Amino acid sequence: MLEKNSAEFNVTRSYLEWLTSIPWGKLKKEQFEIKQAQQILDAEHYGMAEVKDRILELIAIGKLKGSIKGKILCFIGPPGVGKTSIASSIAQALNRDFVRFSVGGLSDVAEIKGHRRTYIGAMAGKPIQALKSSKSMNPLILLDEIDKIGSSASGRGDPASALLELLDPSQNAHFLDHYLDIPVDFSNCLFICTANVDHTIPTPLLDRMEIIRLAGYDLEEKLHIAHNYLVPRALEATGLQEKEESTNNQNLPSITDDALRALIKGHAREAGVRSLQKLIEKICRKLAFKKVQQTEITENPKQLLVDTTNLNDFVGQPKFAKDRLYDVQILPPGVVCGLAWTSMGGSTLYIETTKFNLIPPSSSSSDKQATEKNFQSPRLSTTGQLGSVMEESSRVALAHVRAKLDSIGLQSTLNGHEIHIHVPEGATPKDGPSAGITLATALISLATGIPVPSNLAMTGELSLTGRVLPVGGIKEKVIAARRAHISYICLPYENERDFNELPDYLKQGITPYFAQTFDDVLSVTFFQSGEEANNESGVSSSSSSSKNALTYDPNILNKLKQAISPSSSHLPSSSPQ
Repeated sequence: MLEKNSAEFNVTRSYLEWLTSIPWGKLKKEQFEIKQAQQILDAEHYGMAEVKDRILELIAIGKLKGSIKGKILCFIGPPGVGKTSIASSIAQALNRDFVRFSVGGLSDVAEIKGHRRTYIGAMAGKPIQALKSSKSMNPLILLDEIDKIGSSASGRGDPASALLELLDPSQNAHFLDHYLDIPVDFSNCLFICTANVDHTIPTPLLDRMEIIRLAGYDLEEKLHIAHNYLVPRALEATGLQEKEESTNNQNLPSITDDALRALIKGHAREAGVRSLQKLIEKICRKLAFKKVQQTEITENPKQLLVDTTNLNDFVGQPKFAKDRLYDVQILPPGVVCGLAWTSMGGSTLYIETTKFNLIPPSSSSSDKQATEKNFQSPRLSTTGQLGSVMEESSRVALAHVRAKLDSIGLQSTLNGHEIHIHVPEGATPKDGPSAGITLATALISLATGIPVPSNLAMTGELSLTGRVLPVGGIKEKVIAARRAHISYICLPYENERDFNELPDYLKQGITPYFAQTFDDVLSVTFFQSGEEANNESGVSSSSSSSKNALTYDPNILNKLKQAISPSSSHLPSSSPQ
């Protein structure tokens, strides 16, 4: 028996307290009622059909087998789309205890595996602490921000590798914590991880998880969420509405749907609803202040209403004045609208190109000819904080475009020039392969002088031989196109299945084109149904030019048309108008 004054007394007592605080063998009774679970999930979250369907499938399997074991889900999506909050609703639907801990920035393996008992202040790792706090052996454990977990560069081990044992269904039945030093069964726990991106998650760890991607919300979804969730909660939080009070009460302060729509368009365009929630809370705080002011002046205050006429008084001037950078009917030659995916959701990304002559003026014709020989190949410069992948895409696009122009005798349109590619919003870093066809189309437009329709956007990786390769983030990019009122989009042929899986309301009003080769892209952009698209936009050939229209040489257009061979079997007969 240890003496109280012994050096090992407190260490041993603390160890025994940890051992006895673990709920060994205690499993909380789960509920497997699909209808009730559906009501719980729908009551707190709008949309998220894929997540809800996956959870209902889990519940159905649990009802047949009697338990849910060995499931590790990972929700990947932009900030503010409800990844963390829906995990709490899932725990409620399953009648499990909910425990959350963040692994973002965690760089010490002891935070996962625990400290050795020989260290001063040693304690068990976070998974063991989760069991202790939940008082059951089958809680729902949420590992938040797993894509931001620290690396092994700190010299304290690799926490991502330590998670492999915890998140592997074949190993976590005997998880060994360094502090307890005895196996602990985590096989009855349901693990859910959240992340904004997947490329920063170590591949062995990603391989052990089932990925469910959450896309951002479009305008109508945000409007529904604001009207049914955010506004009632904000009114209740600021004391403007009692919990049991109906939102239809005529005396309550209210925000009109038109005002919410203007708020979303002008102030909260991000993929999630976190900024929208903050803005609505700001409006409600100002409404609460006005209401208290009125009650001090009169006993019968008038109803407070926020509409489009006074919205700016509550949130200030709109941050976003227009939906497109080029809000014009005709794009300048060399400018094309692309679609990009970011960790904040989808966005439109304009590619701008220009060229200028590298040959300096010279009085001697022989000197000029010698100079021309030195400047035959065009130079390429890029700005806009383009990453290494996008830099390579620009060089591939230029090489393919030069080969295309050389085949029709138009190489002189770029040779001897410096070509400058710029992607606006230079303070924002940009990278990724999906701008390949957009860059190449912009260069073709620059070389030929033929503008691209302003209501056409495109995305896809381009190979050196002109193949259009598939890309990701199709749903986010379609949402970005809808937000910018884009009517026509050109996607890689292999992404057709991704587009077809989108909800009907997202596809409504958008005509897709699916391209296998860059010739398909050129056919869609310039030649589908002749020149009607450009003519209706005010673009004409030089033979029928008007004062306010951009013009192009019809001979160049005919040469380009003869040089392409589109795979017309999968291209629609209509063209961007």
